[in-house]
Amino acid sequence: MEVTETTAEGLKRELKVVIEAKDLDRRLSERLKELKNQVRIKGFRPGKVPVNHLRKVYGRSVMAEVMQQAVSETSQQALSDRSERPAFQPDIELPEDGEVIEKVIAGDADLAYTMSFEVLPVIELEDFSKIKLEKQYTEVDEKDIESGVEKLAESAVTYEPKKGAAKDGDQVTLDYRGEMEGEPFEGGTAEGAAVVLGRGSFIPGFEDALKGSKAGDSKKVETAFPKDYPADQLAGKDVVFEIDVKEVSKPVQPKIDDALAKTMGFEKIDELREAVKTRLADELETASRTKLKRILLDRLDETYNFELPQKLVDNEFETIWQQVTADLEQSGSTFEDEDTTEDEARKRYREIAARRVRLGLMLSEVGEKNGITVADEEVNRALMDRIRQFPGQEREVYEFYQKTPQALAELRAPIFEDKVVDFILELVKLTEKKVSSEELFKMPDDPEAP
Repeated sequence: MEVTETTAEGLKRELKVVIEAKDLDRRLSERLKELKNQVRIKGFRPGKVPVNHLRKVYGRSVMAEVMQQAVSETSQQALSDRSERPAFQPDIELPEDGEVIEKVIAGDADLAYTMSFEVLPVIELEDFSKIKLEKQYTEVDEKDIESGVEKLAESAVTYEPKKGAAKDGDQVTLDYRGEMEGEPFEGGTAEGAAVVLGRGSFIPGFEDALKGSKAGDSKKVETAFPKDYPADQLAGKDVVFEIDVKEVSKPVQPKIDDALAKTMGFEKIDELREAVKTRLADELETASRTKLKRILLDRLDETYNFELPQKLVDNEFETIWQQVTADLEQSGSTFEDEDTTEDEARKRYREIAARRVRLGLMLSEVGEKNGITVADEEVNRALMDRIRQFPGQEREVYEFYQKTPQALAELRAPIFEDKVVDFILELVKLTEKKVSSEELFKMPDDPEAP
């Protein structure tokens, strides 16, 4: 094998690799010897077929297989010999001239091909102990605890029948029948449906029509599904509902006492308050850590400026752009609705893609140089958390991840990133500052960047 570097511009590399005809012939002979004990040819006993006869019968098809294997092995060997670190799988370009290929297959010519790729940049890591960061935090106060308990009490509200007209906060029990273009539609009919006015759980106009109604009332409501309604067959369509009100009930707020605590699995109201305090403290600590991580990544993005493999940036941009355009299509919005243009949006999201690639390469370098890894047990825990998000579909979700290495890699990546971030945060000079909850939850600009 002969390797010649034909391009070395920035991170771009192009190599010309030549595999001699005698090497291909050797590989072909070895492969034919393997086939000798496998093939069955009339007139020959098993294992007694002469290699020369096999070459005549199978030589052409086997040579194609040999060439493919030789290109795979020699391309990897070329990278290994040169200690190259490709940013992605190299592009292999074989000769396009049919006559040349025929000569190679016939064993009359060497096989020459080119491989193009971009290498990973060399990243010189800074001394993280010189970085100064401020960690913002907030403590849970009594007002937050009481507010949390009150929200839990609201979830335990019961309803009792009333004689008056329905108003916001009341629950209306009703039967309804919906039609679209004069025909019933799937999901448009229900009996004994309970609607709490003011929650906005139904499409616009439906709840408003129920305000002021009483038990026994019948109404016709003409409205339309929102343009961004998840069911495409209903989105933006006009509909008519025939409604029969069965009952109007008023909310009965539970007392915040031991009885309420018992409905939620606690013996005393103080235990419920303590549980609320613990949950709020966890939420504030998560917010504090998330903001600190963002500030750190912003600082690293400002500090490190190295050439990026363009294909990695292109691939990341395409992933982001597909999600952006899908979201716009689903919501029925345009770039103009977002006070921008497609060109401006493309520029912005390409900058975000470059940031993600830059930080990803930098964090990967930190992890590699400091032996930071993700154990299979950590990935399994993340997988179990993911599976729990799909009750009733646990087996299907598990099998999907077991059969899809890329999906498992997507579970592993954020674990690795967090471990590297934690490693860096152990080295930086960190001070703490108590702030309001409003300030804590206020993130830096450009929230779509990681």
